[in-house]
Amino acid sequence: MFNLLWILQKYLKIMILSSNKILVPIDFSEQSLIALEQSYNIAREYNAEITLLHVIEESGMLSKFFSNQQHDELKKNVQKQLDKLAADVEKKEKVSVNTLIGKGTIYEKVAEVAELINATMIIMGTNGDDGKRKRFIGSNALRVVRESNVPVITIKGKHHRKGCKNIVLPLDLSKETREKVTKAIELSKLFGGATIRVVSVLFTTDEFVVNRITRQLGQVKAFLEKEEIDCSAEIIKGIKGEESLAENIIEYATKVEGDLIMIMTQQEVDFTQYFIGSSAQEIINHSTIPVLSIRPLPKKDTTTFPNPY
Repeated sequence: MFNLLWILQKYLKIMILSSNKILVPIDFSEQSLIALEQSYNIAREYNAEITLLHVIEESGMLSKFFSNQQHDELKKNVQKQLDKLAADVEKKEKVSVNTLIGKGTIYEKVAEVAELINATMIIMGTNGDDGKRKRFIGSNALRVVRESNVPVITIKGKHHRKGCKNIVLPLDLSKETREKVTKAIELSKLFGGATIRVVSVLFTTDEFVVNRITRQLGQVKAFLEKEEIDCSAEIIKGIKGEESLAENIIEYATKVEGDLIMIMTQQEVDFTQYFIGSSAQEIINHSTIPVLSIRPLPKKDTTTFPNPY
């Protein structure tokens, strides 16, 4: 049956043999398969194996009327599809792929399995907020981002370049700035020297605020250059008011042909462990450029570039 003991037994050997794992939730929809395609290159760069996870939902009145035999038959059919998909990917892409079936609430099971297998990151498709009835990769993607302790890449768009040449790094005056820069450097080096495009959106002409953000961007750019990272730093004037912050960032990322937008999902670490800022939600929901969401660490970051405050 579907339980943690079965999962643990199935994956104990895998956990020992490999240190890097990418978890890809699969419901066999187009968008989840697009997310899987984007995982190949990252798996190669990380020297990681891919774990395909399909979650059979327990919710809903209909599932209560299924017999154990029907549930077992469903599981067998899903396993057959997963095994075929895994075999095709291994043959074509030359990456290691494992499969896993879980049962329960989708977003909870994804976060649970990510922790269980010590996943390096989660890559999943999302339909975002399209106004239609929310499906697996719609409503659950944001909840996975909210609850996951590991980085999550959400993929909404249909067409993406292979690899990563441009990382868009939005910065403000938050205390997580140095942590974001450190993570961006790691990603840049991982992808063979991707350009980091630092951007700040300002909705004010207040000289004090403008000077602070200008100094910060200058210091961040100098730090990136010291790390031999190709980079740019730009302040753009926000349009339509502060509620359009996400829209401004997405437009900038599109203009510079960004391959990845990197965001922190909590504006205040101490507020609540499940808080996601509204701008982060808007970027995840509406960006057709993949979005990397990282939960800020509760401890003080140790990066040593000058503090602008």
